[in-house]
Amino acid sequence: MPAPDSTFALTPTQAVATVALEPVHNILNSMVLLNKAGDMSGYGQWVTQTAASLPPELAHDHLLVLEGLHYAVIPTRSWPSFQAYITHLAEVDPVSLRDTLLNAYNNMTCKGEEIPLTHPTDMLATLGTFLDYLQTRFSPDHINLQIESEAYSLLKDPPAMRDIIVTHLQTMWDNYLAAEWARITPMLQSSVTAFQQIDFIGQTPLEATRQIIGQEVPEGWKKMLEGVELEQLIFVPSAHIGPYLRVFKADGLAWLFFGARLPQGVQITSPDLSRSELLVRLSALADDTRLRILHLLGQQGERCSKDIMIELDLSQSAVSRHLQQLSATGYLSERRVEGAKCYSLGLERIQDTFQALEYFLSS
Repeated sequence: MPAPDSTFALTPTQAVATVALEPVHNILNSMVLLNKAGDMSGYGQWVTQTAASLPPELAHDHLLVLEGLHYAVIPTRSWPSFQAYITHLAEVDPVSLRDTLLNAYNNMTCKGEEIPLTHPTDMLATLGTFLDYLQTRFSPDHINLQIESEAYSLLKDPPAMRDIIVTHLQTMWDNYLAAEWARITPMLQSSVTAFQQIDFIGQTPLEATRQIIGQEVPEGWKKMLEGVELEQLIFVPSAHIGPYLRVFKADGLAWLFFGARLPQGVQITSPDLSRSELLVRLSALADDTRLRILHLLGQQGERCSKDIMIELDLSQSAVSRHLQQLSATGYLSERRVEGAKCYSLGLERIQDTFQALEYFLSS
């Protein structure tokens, strides 16, 4: 499957917002982040170190399973443990598992428009037919032809597809995730417990998300959340996602991942959570290029991304990566001016960071 996009098109309604640990979705989200480690800065240390340590063959299988077969891997309901979910996958009918992925493709929209359904037999008639079909669902930059070609071969052989999914998830769990999950679970549970004290009744998805992340919601997510039709929106704290947001969705449910933190105004203390959130904020400042961007905007005021590229002699990919991290952390405010993304300093967030650091050290 093409790289999972974190955008989805739905129509407005009042979603029931909850906060939960969601071990299986949480772990799978961390696994997805491993495939993004080279494209984004600001993820947790476990992500960058684990991604760099994966042997080439295992890294390839990880890309195939978590991207090429993504919708066969991500569950459509909650599970109590990762091992219970792997056991379920090992026992599920492989054709049904394959059709879960193909039905997810069929249920997608393109630019908000419905696309005619395609029968699985027609979709998988030939490799060319399958790749052409993906072009109707995803933009070219979200399609890895090599991975999709390998995924196609597995979709034509459902038992082999199921076996590689189960084997890979078990390998990753045993060698990379079990110990890490045991380490971070107490911290994540503290975040869940704290946020469960908040009453989200009557809040829109956008309002609930603003309260969850403790800052203004990024522009792209605003548009998405203002048009959400969901039965339930489940917020899941992640130890690895850094300042970013991601989403999995299925059958009227959406799991929205955010960096684990404590909400303001809740009488719960957690040194681990406070330290974790500070690391996310301070890591965005611990880079020469990002500091130069902040200094430029502090001296000259609002600038569009193209201006920043020229004035600091940066490539488009580099400036995009740094601006994403600074914006997600709240140090930059973003708005569109005649179609271009322009940025200004988020002074309140910068001041809040140093106040949080002072409080952490003194307490």
